[in-house]
Amino acid sequence: MPSTTHPTSMAAMAAGAAGALWACSAFVPSSSSLRGASATSRSTMSSVTPSSSSSLEQPSGVSGALLAPGVVAAAAAALLNGRRGRVSETCKAVVCKAFENEMGATMPMKYFDPLGMSKDGDAEVFRRRRCAEIKNGRVAMWACMGYIVPQYVRWPGYCSPSMDIKFSDVPNGIAALKAVPAEGWAQIGIFIAFLELFPGRQEKDAIPGDLPGFGKLGVPIFARKCDVEGSRRSLEAEINNGRLAMIAITGMVAQNMYFGTTDPKMWLPGAAFEGELGVQAPVGFWDPLGLAADGDVDNFKRRRAVELKHGRICMLACVGYIIPEYFRWPGFLSPAQGIKFADVPHGIAAVSKVPLEGWLQIGLFIGHYEGQFFRQDPKRAPGDFENYGFLGVGKNFIFNFDPIEFQDADVKNKKLAAEIANGRLAMIALSAMVFQNGTVGTTGPAMWLPSN
Repeated sequence: MPSTTHPTSMAAMAAGAAGALWACSAFVPSSSSLRGASATSRSTMSSVTPSSSSSLEQPSGVSGALLAPGVVAAAAAALLNGRRGRVSETCKAVVCKAFENEMGATMPMKYFDPLGMSKDGDAEVFRRRRCAEIKNGRVAMWACMGYIVPQYVRWPGYCSPSMDIKFSDVPNGIAALKAVPAEGWAQIGIFIAFLELFPGRQEKDAIPGDLPGFGKLGVPIFARKCDVEGSRRSLEAEINNGRLAMIAITGMVAQNMYFGTTDPKMWLPGAAFEGELGVQAPVGFWDPLGLAADGDVDNFKRRRAVELKHGRICMLACVGYIIPEYFRWPGFLSPAQGIKFADVPHGIAAVSKVPLEGWLQIGLFIGHYEGQFFRQDPKRAPGDFENYGFLGVGKNFIFNFDPIEFQDADVKNKKLAAEIANGRLAMIALSAMVFQNGTVGTTGPAMWLPSN
């Protein structure tokens, strides 16, 4: 009965129908549909469409004019104005988690897409990128081996008999690009094209990376359809190793370009300070820029002292990003300006909120510690300050505790090595936190806790 139906109720129903259609459009197939996208997508859409259509059916006696596009749009805009942010966040969460159960979503990063390239939930685009990732990872793994093996083994005979070029005459690394004849590059290109078009082609009904002419470990005689669940651990290991290899080959090429190094110095530790603290697995003594190659002990001790100080500051800074989310000091930061501790925002935004007098106090406090308590004695090990011990406990103008010291040399070295390693991790972690805070604005638990 049009005369008794309230216009606001009709607007609400129309807005609800429009909102239902909009929310349904954000639906993304689950991970299983990526391996049968066509059939599953059709069945999914067929199951969604009726419910969407039914939500748009008119109530009895309601004029069709009430559902005109202009009225629906106006009512939806008015009613959803206050709810847009909440629904948007829900849809965004659904889309962002669309591929978190796919291969490669492993610890510690799990599903890692900081640029949001897959936030649209497009399964075909995700599949194409996964195929490219696996292929680039495989090529990078071969390339890393190609940098190492020629240092120890070369094929006998000639690379080009007509030009009198032996395999042993071809240099390793980037320098080989101009040493191989044009005919050799043409053969390499034809061979790669053959692999791409025939045995290495990606079939639509196979999972990414499952190629018809290759099998386990890339050996053709093992070629068969991949058992996804039975080989899941191996497949994820391949993806992770490929990611590591892509980073590794980038580092090798960069080092080769800038320093000309292709010999074992690129991947084996040096000998100058390999017995020092901080030389531990998995990289051992790691000095890719050769900063300690001159063997200068004074420079090494100065860099180690700086590394320890930066590591300690970054460990405190990482904790400082986490604690204010759960605890704030009571009272006022600046009584004169009426600024409470609870009023100061978290993260980078706090820089502009703390008064100038506050920064002056912080600067004087740090300067006092640097000049009085944390002076580095040349006779003591880097980072070892007089009257301070384990966990920084010591004597100063605030506390007056006897420092905790370990008498067992092995225990002490283990604790010192752990401090260096934790400080290195904290420097990387803080850089990521500041970057994420500066670009995305996040300072809450979503920064350090995995998504549910």
